[in-house]
Amino acid sequence: MPQPHRPTRPARPPQPQRARRGGAAARRRGDARPRWGVRLAAALAVTVLGSGAIGHAVMTGLDTGIERVDPFKDMKNRPQAGHGLNFLLVGTDGRDKITPADKRAYRLGGAPCHCTDTVMLVHLSADRERASVVSLPRDSYAELPAHRDESSGKQHGPHPVKLNAAYAEGGPQLTVRTVESMTRVKIDHYLEVDFASFMKTVDAMGGVEICTVKALHDQNTGLDLLPGSHRLSGGQALQYVRSRHVDGAADLGRMQRQQKFVAALIKQATGGGVLLNPVKFKEVSSTLLGSVRADRGFGSEQMLALGQALRDFTPSSSEFASVPIGNPSYPVKGIGSTVKWDEPKAAKLFEALRLDRPLAPAAPGSRPAGRPQQPAAVPVDVPPGQIRVRVENGTRIDGLGGRVDTALRATGFDTTRAPGNGASRDVKRTVIAYDPRWDRSARTVSAALPGSELRAVAGQGRTVLVIAGADYRKVVPVRPEDPPQGEYGVVTGDQVICGK
Repeated sequence: MPQPHRPTRPARPPQPQRARRGGAAARRRGDARPRWGVRLAAALAVTVLGSGAIGHAVMTGLDTGIERVDPFKDMKNRPQAGHGLNFLLVGTDGRDKITPADKRAYRLGGAPCHCTDTVMLVHLSADRERASVVSLPRDSYAELPAHRDESSGKQHGPHPVKLNAAYAEGGPQLTVRTVESMTRVKIDHYLEVDFASFMKTVDAMGGVEICTVKALHDQNTGLDLLPGSHRLSGGQALQYVRSRHVDGAADLGRMQRQQKFVAALIKQATGGGVLLNPVKFKEVSSTLLGSVRADRGFGSEQMLALGQALRDFTPSSSEFASVPIGNPSYPVKGIGSTVKWDEPKAAKLFEALRLDRPLAPAAPGSRPAGRPQQPAAVPVDVPPGQIRVRVENGTRIDGLGGRVDTALRATGFDTTRAPGNGASRDVKRTVIAYDPRWDRSARTVSAALPGSELRAVAGQGRTVLVIAGADYRKVVPVRPEDPPQGEYGVVTGDQVICGK
């Protein structure tokens, strides 16, 4: 039985052989970035999609300011190429480029660590209809191959480290080598972004909308959000994606918030505000491309090809997963606690990427091709399946109680399936009567019945009573803010953006 709740405060590069569009150039592939870097990388991947709609003239020359790296130099024994494009998106701790004022405002003190804050694999399907983003925890146990230390010049033999240390010891090349060794996924493109780049790009996009049903506070980053929708500036977005002391979920919670942010970026970029506005598109692209590092094969030609192929991309086209974890606190002498992957499950996950397969099966009852997209479900704090609901008909409309009971059950609520008649048959506005100890449950029911009246009834118990009024029209679909995750922790972009 759920515990009583306490009230909260109110509130494309060249395409591969199987690609349907694009030419031979379409074989180039992408980058991968950290959490905040992921968003930025995702921002790039997404803003880049629209280039086809803008035209080649707008794109010409945009890549001249990109700082180039060669992460694939002299690499041997690489994994066999699969179908689609694989980007390694890397976010680095570049706080040395942040102004003193922004450091104070967004609590970015301390020296940069010259390491990756997050690493992500982004797979773009060969048909350009799906993007799969896999988060690789920065503290993942990794075994570095033999290499020369980039800083000291010292030669090292193979040895264990945390994944984010690969960048510190050998830069982009060692990072790519390590990720390819761990995943057996061949990387096609590399993209690297830092704190300053991330903030500038979000600001150039006009901010990004994030919603939460719970208050989010982190003293370390300064994040302070009340329940509701918020348009975050670049600095606020950085706080959001960096925070790991919001709840007990630590890095897992941070990765989930980063996934939400990437989905929100995709929604904004593909919603017409950026991709269909040549001036805004060029501003965003110039801001991003002028402050990132990328492999030599990633340029305006590849961006144009992506744009032409991905012009119909939407949040529902993206899916987000985390590497399955076997031991979240695997001790390693001289290194400390690391995150050990569940090797069999991780192998299946990366095999799906190599074979260009979706990470999540099609949801039951998925809409047929050509049918309009259904409105996104409203995110709620308490999952509807944990809420017991009894329905009464407060009107003289025959069968109204049964219709409300059926509709609530269809969106996941645990209804009694035995609706009755209310004491009054002249209720104009639907009432949700609840025990104050279960106020969060009542707010979830209220989200499914917009316009209803919340009425606290001390001692009522955990069952929420819905008295259907004459104003009842329909039940709005709701979902947990952090949706249930399957074998790979997969969610799609439309599951984590703000519902309307």
